[in-house]
Amino acid sequence: MPSVAVKLYSVFFKFMLKHRLQNRQTLIIDDPNDVNSFGVTSRPDEESIIASNPSFTDGVATKDIHIDPTTSVSIRIFLPETCLGSPDPDVRSQCNKSRVKALIGSDPRRNSYGAATTDNVTDNNNHYRNSFNNHRRKSDGSCNVDDLALKSENGVYRGYAPSGKHCRKLPVMLQFHGGGFVSGSNDSVSNDFFCRRIAKLCDVIVLAVGYRLAPENRYPAALEDGLKALHWLAKQANLAECSKSLGNRRGGGDMKKSDSHGHIADAFGASMAEPWLAAHGDPSRCVLLGVSCGGNIADYVARKAVEAGNLLDPVKVVAQVLMYPFFIGNVPTHSEIKLANSYFYDKAMCILAWKLFLPEGEFDLDHPAANPLVAGRGGPPLIRMPPTLTIVAEHDWMRDRAIAYSEELRKVNVDAPVLEYKDAVHEFATLDMLLKTPQAQACAEDIAIWVKKHISLRGHEFSY
Repeated sequence: MPSVAVKLYSVFFKFMLKHRLQNRQTLIIDDPNDVNSFGVTSRPDEESIIASNPSFTDGVATKDIHIDPTTSVSIRIFLPETCLGSPDPDVRSQCNKSRVKALIGSDPRRNSYGAATTDNVTDNNNHYRNSFNNHRRKSDGSCNVDDLALKSENGVYRGYAPSGKHCRKLPVMLQFHGGGFVSGSNDSVSNDFFCRRIAKLCDVIVLAVGYRLAPENRYPAALEDGLKALHWLAKQANLAECSKSLGNRRGGGDMKKSDSHGHIADAFGASMAEPWLAAHGDPSRCVLLGVSCGGNIADYVARKAVEAGNLLDPVKVVAQVLMYPFFIGNVPTHSEIKLANSYFYDKAMCILAWKLFLPEGEFDLDHPAANPLVAGRGGPPLIRMPPTLTIVAEHDWMRDRAIAYSEELRKVNVDAPVLEYKDAVHEFATLDMLLKTPQAQACAEDIAIWVKKHISLRGHEFSY
C-alpha cells in the first residue's frame, strides 16, 4: 500500500483539484465566437514554472520556442550534454557501455518493483559525466567544450550554440505532459525534472510540448497541437537539409540568405532552422511519450503519423510510451469499479475533466479521444501502429483499459509490453511529490531500456 504521507497528500491534492475543476466550470462562454483560439498552455497561479537554461549546468541544456504564431503552442527542448561527444561509432559505443555499466553496475537488472537508491544513481551519473568528458573531440571540427559558452559581440548570450559540422546526432522524443487536459504545463518544475531525467537516461533530445488547455480550448485543440508539434519537427528537419544543401552549393560565398552558421535565415537575418535540432536531431528515430492525458495525445499523434506515411519524411515514429494513459469508457472495467475512489485522481473528478475537455453537447465516455477500443474509432489498423510500451500502476482505476489496449496491439503482433508497478498510484513517476522516489527512478530506467531497443543504430542491443 502507498505510504501514509502519500495518502495524506492525496487527500489534499484531491481537495484542491476538485476546487479548481469546479471553478473551471464557471468559465461559461455565452457566445461561441468569443472563444480565444490563442489559448493558454500553463497556469502559473496553480503550479510553479521553471525558467529555461541554455547551458549544460546539470547535464541538460534547455530552451523554449513558440512554434505557432496563431496559438500559444510552445516547445521546451531538452538537450543532453552527451550530444557533445564524438560522432565516431567506436568511441560512442564505449561511452554507451560505460553509461550502462554505471547505471546498473555488475548486478543483473533488478525487478521494476524492487527498491533502488537515488543517491547511488546520482553518483553513478556524475561518474559517467566525468568519464564521458574524456571522449570529447577537441579539434576535428565536431562539437567541443568551447561550444558550451558562446558569446555574442556584446557578451550577452552565454548559451550553447553548435558550431561544428560533424556533431553527434541523437534521437528525438516528443513528450506530452499530463493534467487531465485542463492543467499542467511543459515548463512546470515537475515536468522539467522528469524530462531532464528521461533525456539523460534515454540519451535523446526531448521536446516537451506545451499544448492548449481546456476549457479555454476544448477538443480537438490539445490533440491537434500534438500533431502540430510533429509537423514542426518535420519542417525543422527539412530546413536543416536545405541549409546543408545551400551551404554546399554556395561554398561560403553568399551569406545573404543564411546566417553565420549556414542556416537558412528570414528577412530579418534570424535562423529559420532551430540550431540545436539541425546540429544534433535525428528525426528518423522519433519516439512519442505521453503522461496520463498526454498518452491519449501521443496515441493520436502516432495514428496520424502512420496515416501520413512518407509525407512526414524524414520524421519516422519508431515507438511510443504510454504512461498510465487517461483512457475511459461507458462500460466500466473491473479496476474502474474497484478503484473508482483511488488516490490523487478519482473517477468522478476525471469525468469532470472530460466534461471540460469535450465540446458541450458531445460528452461521451466512448468518444474516440477517450476510449481507444471503441468500435468505429477510425484511423489506421492496429497492425500498423508503432511499438508501444504501456506503464500502469496497481492503484490506478484506469489501468485495466490501458492493459486491454496493449493486449489488442499484441494480438496483431505489435511489440506492446506492459509494465505494472506494485503499490504505485496514478502519476507515480511524474507527480511533484513522487518524482524522487526509488519507484519513479526505476520506471524511468525501465523506459530507457525499452526505448533504446528501438532507437539503437546497431539493432536491438538493449533488451530485457
